[in-house]
Amino acid sequence: MADELLYYIPAGQYGKEGVLSLLAQHPEIKFVSVVGIDLAGNDTDEKIPIRIFKENYDDFFAGRAVQTDGSSVVLMNIATLNDARVDMVTDSSVNWYIDYNYENLDEETGLPTGTLRIPAFLLHNDRFVDSRAILKKSCDYVAAELKKLLTTHPVKGMENVPFHEIQDIIFTTGTELEFWVKTPSEKHSVPNLSISQKLQEQYWQRMRGNVRTAMEQTVDALEKRGMLVEMGHKEVGGIKPHVDDNGHIVDVAEQLELDWRFSDNPLQAGDNELEARIVVREIFRKNGLDVSFRAKPIIGVAGSGEHTHVGIVARLKNGKTINLLAPEDMKADFLSTIGYGFIMGILKNYEATNPFVSSTTDAFNRLKPGFEAPVCIVTSLGHTPDVPSRNRTILIGLIRDIDNPKATRFELRAPNPFTNTYLAASCLYLTALDGIRYAVTSGKTPAELLAELSKKPEDKADYLEEGRAYRCEENVFEDFTDEERDAEFGKPPATVWENVKIMRANPDKVKVLTAGDTLTADIVDSFVASILYRWSNELEDRIIPAVEAKLRLFKHLEDDDDLDKKRWKAIKAVRIELGKDKEGKKSICTRLKDALEARDYDTASALQLEMTRKIEALEVAYREYRNNILDD
Repeated sequence: MADELLYYIPAGQYGKEGVLSLLAQHPEIKFVSVVGIDLAGNDTDEKIPIRIFKENYDDFFAGRAVQTDGSSVVLMNIATLNDARVDMVTDSSVNWYIDYNYENLDEETGLPTGTLRIPAFLLHNDRFVDSRAILKKSCDYVAAELKKLLTTHPVKGMENVPFHEIQDIIFTTGTELEFWVKTPSEKHSVPNLSISQKLQEQYWQRMRGNVRTAMEQTVDALEKRGMLVEMGHKEVGGIKPHVDDNGHIVDVAEQLELDWRFSDNPLQAGDNELEARIVVREIFRKNGLDVSFRAKPIIGVAGSGEHTHVGIVARLKNGKTINLLAPEDMKADFLSTIGYGFIMGILKNYEATNPFVSSTTDAFNRLKPGFEAPVCIVTSLGHTPDVPSRNRTILIGLIRDIDNPKATRFELRAPNPFTNTYLAASCLYLTALDGIRYAVTSGKTPAELLAELSKKPEDKADYLEEGRAYRCEENVFEDFTDEERDAEFGKPPATVWENVKIMRANPDKVKVLTAGDTLTADIVDSFVASILYRWSNELEDRIIPAVEAKLRLFKHLEDDDDLDKKRWKAIKAVRIELGKDKEGKKSICTRLKDALEARDYDTASALQLEMTRKIEALEVAYREYRNNILDD
């Protein structure tokens, strides 16, 4: 069956007649779905009969074939209830994927029913307002500005690069995907998962049973879609499954990772990630496994990241490509002048980028010390240029191979599987441009730029800010106390509201994002409004009720020991503080609801952190209390 199916239509290989001819050869493809990405990263999905697509092919590219109600997707304050029409314009510059429903076999062909998913842009009042369009416009702007900059200013240390021969600027972009899988009936045992993680029992271990089958099928499926998978493997989280009396693998709870090759089209990189999530979820489900792409599905155990790789390459008129981040001598320097500017721009302006990367409570649950997730705005280049190293405790690190300069790039470690890759990449390239502009126009050598990047908090600098360091080759988690870490690199936000407050306190950095009129001020405002709306409503309707329900599970147990009684008394006091109102005194949960209702987000944010600390400590205390009571 697999050999009979069409899995994707490669970008640029078929014109209109070629596409229609290809579809005629695959009558099992019954539907078309035009895929637009709103500001929250949600993708649209419709079932349009393939007949309509064939009959109105040109209209799909002109935005005349499909519209959506813009007030029903996340375009807050842009597509409103009284101005909701959004036209969907299909994109021919990227691959089109076919999504097969293996539970619905086509009667005529006996093959699964297919839906052709065509990525699209969202057009509102003659302006593109979607995530994909923002990334495209951002890269077009950065490319134009870079070519202008590099042909009008000498670049120290890069005198041998023929900047006047640049044909195109290529934005090499790629993501990785981490996720948890489990059998539906599996109830997580946090202590078991935690000790397995500490003992490193799962990382790179052999996959077994339905997990192995699903991973192998997923790798094969992505390969058929042209995604050039590099590997699938077990991640650090998880416990060993069991085998039942029938020889079946049961009680699965494992963390996995999939890596595939980067793309030289950032839009394609974002589309590939979306397709990978769809394929993973469907194939693992067919194998009896639930999939979670949440950043922190289990508190107290490793969360899931989606490390994002970014770089810039110049394609010359003769077809040759040059990695603009790599130095001329890989053993003598970490980076080129442009490379230093690239990372300095991202770091200096990250307070404006951060809300686009970490926009949910779930994201912040992951970004805590001790779980290989970054907490500070800091980079690592390596101990020496001639011996590349990899510091996994920083926000964004240099990836380099001395024998392959083309591999030089940066890896941002903060994103999670639900980060909007299109907007995050837009921010990274826009802020990188700001730093490159400084590095080039300052006339500084690579050595001078390295010195500024390596500054101490007390050092003043021409571009980077006084009062904090930007580079660290030590273990950010273990080699600093919390107070030392905050003093060295700045205190990181801990909630969505804190993240937005810091962004708003840095209007000059927001201007870096909006300078090219690609990620416009109203788009930024719309995005911020949407994440605050989600944060507030999720707290009120999901997180607080979950805490209140958990409090009712902490029951007094039969005991006759003074220690047990003392422990229960302490537990009871915290339960009451968290969830029970008394005359003249409201509980933390109630005060948090009141603060959200009043839009007093400073108070709400502080109470959220207090509630989280206390419920997590309470779970530990109750486990200690329960385990000390022995049944007769």
